[in-house]
Amino acid sequence: IFAYNMMPHRSKRALLVPPMFVPENQRAPFPRLIGKVISSDMKEDHIFCLMGRGADQDPKGVFSINRLTGDVAVSRALDREAIAYYHLQVSTTDLSGRLVEGPVDLDVSVIDQNDNRPVFKEPRYSGEVLEGSPTGTTVMTMTAYDADDPNTDNAVLRYIIVRQLPDKPSPNMFYIDPERGDIVTVIAPHQLDRETLPTTQYELEIVAKDMAGSEVGLTGTATATITITDRNDHAPEFTHSLFQASVNEGSTGVVVNLTVDDRDDPATGAWRAIYSIINGDPNQNFEIQTNLDNNEGMLSVVKPLDYESSMFHTLLIKVENEDPLVPDVVYGPSSTATVYITVMDVNEGPVFFPDPLVVIRRENIPVGSFVAMLNASDPDYLQTQSIRLVKDPADWLIVNPFKGNVTTRAILDRESPHVHNNQYTALFMATDNGSPPASGTGMLIITLEDENDNAPYVFPSVARVCEDAKDMNVVVIGGRDKDIHPNTDPFKIELGKQPGLEKTWKISRINDTHSQIMLLHSLKKANYNLPLVLTDSGVPPISNNTELKVQVCTCKKNRMDCSRAGSIQTNHLLLLGLVLLSILCKYPFIPPSTTLTCMLNPSYQNAGNSR
Repeated sequence: IFAYNMMPHRSKRALLVPPMFVPENQRAPFPRLIGKVISSDMKEDHIFCLMGRGADQDPKGVFSINRLTGDVAVSRALDREAIAYYHLQVSTTDLSGRLVEGPVDLDVSVIDQNDNRPVFKEPRYSGEVLEGSPTGTTVMTMTAYDADDPNTDNAVLRYIIVRQLPDKPSPNMFYIDPERGDIVTVIAPHQLDRETLPTTQYELEIVAKDMAGSEVGLTGTATATITITDRNDHAPEFTHSLFQASVNEGSTGVVVNLTVDDRDDPATGAWRAIYSIINGDPNQNFEIQTNLDNNEGMLSVVKPLDYESSMFHTLLIKVENEDPLVPDVVYGPSSTATVYITVMDVNEGPVFFPDPLVVIRRENIPVGSFVAMLNASDPDYLQTQSIRLVKDPADWLIVNPFKGNVTTRAILDRESPHVHNNQYTALFMATDNGSPPASGTGMLIITLEDENDNAPYVFPSVARVCEDAKDMNVVVIGGRDKDIHPNTDPFKIELGKQPGLEKTWKISRINDTHSQIMLLHSLKKANYNLPLVLTDSGVPPISNNTELKVQVCTCKKNRMDCSRAGSIQTNHLLLLGLVLLSILCKYPFIPPSTTLTCMLNPSYQNAGNSR
């Protein structure tokens, strides 16, 4: 196998360099002769030189050449999987180092030995196959590799299954293609049934052997785990054809849990149930949802049931899976169930209708007048009820406990602080004679119509003016009324009927609610009470005789002094002044030019004549 029998390559100067071959993994002794380089022009002063990787380059010293004979030798064992090919160069030089021949290529090939076992990419492989799959269905592919020369049988692999666990129902449920490594099913589709197999996972021990599977080949091992996955080939079935439950009327919530069996894989769409009510619930009082933990159907009341309307309910329930069934499986009679629900009677409170009850009444109607008729009906038709007042803020009303008619016990006043937005609200309670008694509340809203029962009043009630004012406009006053239209404005504002007022005072209308008070001549500093008459527009109208206090003050440098003339600061002098003032006010001979104001006994005439 060495180079002596090979045809040499001829160089330009007749340097003969044959290709050389070295088996890997040779044993000592070393060095071993692997070939010879021949020079046709070799002289005594010529020497051979070897260069390149494996000679004077890393890995250095693997190969050497006899400087005089041209014999090439290997110095140690080679590993083809490390370096499969060495490219060297040979030349000859004289003793001075001058190149004589070459360089010429020297190729050394490492001959492979079967020294590497097949190795799988993974120690464990996982695959899945759907139950009922046809025979020959590919499950997965096993792949191993061999580091030996792929052009030799050393790297030609063959795959076999050496063990299957468990080995039921057949030890040969699967087959592996010896060349490609494809694992396919061998078992018949009807036997590949997840629900009847002893397990849903099978373990295969796979061996890859080189040398094309011959007895002398090296082997590698891996494990393949095959999971039999579920398909929806079993319809869910109720554990009972009839379920029963009872529920109190008026209550909501879960009343019964419906149980089903399904042989498919839990926590998959082939197992998860979907429930539906297909009959017996025209008013949609019920709802059914799936309990995700145990797949039960939770039947609930979502709209309260009424015992008096129906004491029994019969529902027809259907169950299906999230995933569709396989074509050869259908939902059977066991996929439906009947639910009998008994409604238990509960003493229900009376109900007012309408609630609230709104009526319109005029204020000031006589005591004992009819206001409204309350209607409280009891869903439990055998019960009787009585009605009482529970909230009557102004204590205006009386109710007949058995007939429900509401009358007045006091005058209704729209202007009362208990009336808001013209409405008075009372609360009533009806109680039945059940055991225990039940009650219900209802509201009565009385909208009060206005009557002209309030006189208007003036605002503001006090005005100030300078005694030497050039502008004789005293104040703009307005009228107010607790009543509402049409019993309020437009207001008529007039001077009182006392004689002489029109000589000093004048009123000019501004609009429906306001008028201007003016002085016709200046007044001395004093307090004056101006009598006024305010009249509203009700039918019939109401008038109010009132007063406007006018303070005539001293004004200097934009400051107004409205203190009384002759005011004494000490308590004793103040008491003496009050006594004198009382005496002076009793006698008419006091000249009109006096500046005192008779506050203890105000005189309308003073307001008209003091100058």
